[in-house]
Amino acid sequence: MGSNIPMVSLSSSNVNIPLVGLGTAVWPFPGPEAIKEAVLNAIELGYRHFDSAAAYYSEKPLGDAIAGALSRGLINSRGELFITSKLWCCDAHYDRVLPGLQLSLRNLGLEYLDLYLIHWPVSSKEPGEYSFPIKEGNLVPMDFKSTWEAMEECQKLGLTKSIGVSNFSCKKLSDLLLEAKIPPAINQDVVLEGGNEPALATAEAEGLLRIKGHSCHCLLSSGAKGTTWGGSHVMECEALKQIAEARGKTVAQVALRWVYEQGVIMVVKSFNKERMKENLEIFDWELTQEESKKINEIPQHKGLPGR
Repeated sequence: MGSNIPMVSLSSSNVNIPLVGLGTAVWPFPGPEAIKEAVLNAIELGYRHFDSAAAYYSEKPLGDAIAGALSRGLINSRGELFITSKLWCCDAHYDRVLPGLQLSLRNLGLEYLDLYLIHWPVSSKEPGEYSFPIKEGNLVPMDFKSTWEAMEECQKLGLTKSIGVSNFSCKKLSDLLLEAKIPPAINQDVVLEGGNEPALATAEAEGLLRIKGHSCHCLLSSGAKGTTWGGSHVMECEALKQIAEARGKTVAQVALRWVYEQGVIMVVKSFNKERMKENLEIFDWELTQEESKKINEIPQHKGLPGR
């Protein structure tokens, strides 16, 4: 099955990115075989954009799935895929950025990434510490200027086609843009995820200081009980339920369609094959003006207060 997912060009690199991708950040970690199987199922369904990170421990199974998709003829070349990974805090130092990216490429079995992001706007002192949360006392302020210079070098070397950031506030983005020779292509943030209602996307997208790229993690209802991530705020939202029932759609489809209409790139996270399929069935219909207004008025619940 080919991919019919719309694409948009990243302004800083002219690289095309599919507007819907599959995320591989899952807690508790399901194991490499589960991730590999989910990615292969996603490729069969038409997904071509996959989001990984050093801290997710999903790079190697994602790489194995890419190799499997090539050997099975599900794709003709690596170039059909858009692959993102992220620099973890322990490597967010000038002299560790390039080795961090090279390690990710080895894990993935790839020669280049399409997008490499700074995962969080902080650094940690201990090399090789990919665990989360970071040990108390190991967090240190990031040297944004030198870290971003190293990210720019990675792009110039051709090891990644685009570079960007993740979880950056508007103030941190503003500070970074003062120093950047290559502006970040994307700021990846959390929308619809465990306590973030859909209305959060608008405020984030409007605050991107004309970077012209905004990506979001979309976890509609996920995560183990008692963890920071996950919840059911979106899936239990009465306004979304009403719209979904009236339109013959699922609540997830209504929420994702709303995000799509904001011009935001989505990274959805479900390893259930039927839900993965449903998450792509949002492009041949539109929300009415009244429905969009109703969603815009949903109260916000920030999952990361004070960031």
